[in-house]
Amino acid sequence: MLEHGGNLRDAAREYGRPLADWIDLSTGINPHWYAAPAPNANAWHRLPEADPALAAAACAYYGAPAMLPVAGTQAAIQALPRLRPPSRVVVAAPSYAEHAHHWGQHGHQLRQVPYAQLAGAVDSCDVLVICNPNNPTGERIAPELLLDWAGKLATRGGWLVVDEAFGDTESAASLGQHTNRPGLIVLRSVGKFFGLAGLRLGFVAAHPTLLATLADLLGPWTVSGPAQQVALAALSDTTWQVAMRSRLQQEAARLRQLLAAHGISSQGTDLFQWWPETHAEDFWRHMAQRGIWVRLFRHAERGIRLGLPPNDAAWLSLEQALTAWNKDNT
Repeated sequence: MLEHGGNLRDAAREYGRPLADWIDLSTGINPHWYAAPAPNANAWHRLPEADPALAAAACAYYGAPAMLPVAGTQAAIQALPRLRPPSRVVVAAPSYAEHAHHWGQHGHQLRQVPYAQLAGAVDSCDVLVICNPNNPTGERIAPELLLDWAGKLATRGGWLVVDEAFGDTESAASLGQHTNRPGLIVLRSVGKFFGLAGLRLGFVAAHPTLLATLADLLGPWTVSGPAQQVALAALSDTTWQVAMRSRLQQEAARLRQLLAAHGISSQGTDLFQWWPETHAEDFWRHMAQRGIWVRLFRHAERGIRLGLPPNDAAWLSLEQALTAWNKDNT
């Protein structure tokens, strides 16, 4: 299995520090999660039939004409490569590693192409996979350009797959409203913005024919009854959503300013910051020794990604750790 953020048990084991004594900034998941309501008692008893109200709420929230609930976008990432014959596939790099990992299987010919070179790769592939905004770097591609690429791919039966897992604070950039056209597939996650990663719920927006094929492949009862009920409440709670977007915008600015004050020029989204770091492993180890778990990227573009601290004590700990890093490395 590939390495991901959130592997706090590995950190606790390696550094001998109890789980409760860690500040986990390694995932980019909203630390101020949605207060999930208790599901109805029969949600634990009944087989989880698909609730049409959940799909309707998702369509309204994400602005897409049709959506399929899945057990986290990971389920779709693993399944989509199985829906095509061997194809020429380009995955933007660097990006969420599971995309390249799964498209590299099932007979596909895989290339990983830097964001700056994607325009030149569109005419030589059948499938183009992009995270927008990108995880981990926060890079973005304009919706107009993506739609142009989607049209080119569709004329030869190709796909544009856009992973918008971190797109909830940038709704204007989403391609969800355009997914009634063949060949455009958009992935959305409930785990990041709502802070409900443990729910294991995401959505796929695409042409209804493709959604039906994907649903057949995934089989029945893919999303638990409790998960459906919690997600329906979260997707419908516009008051919480508006307030949370404002809060995350303010905290993201605070994080950028804190990093800049310590000589770090970062980029990212309202949920995480990333920067290329020459001494990435040393920085990662320095933070871990102080009980702060950040995401280390060892390969390709070496760098560090960290999410928002959950409370004032965590902000102070991060500031102190950054000050000590500057002192030891100047």
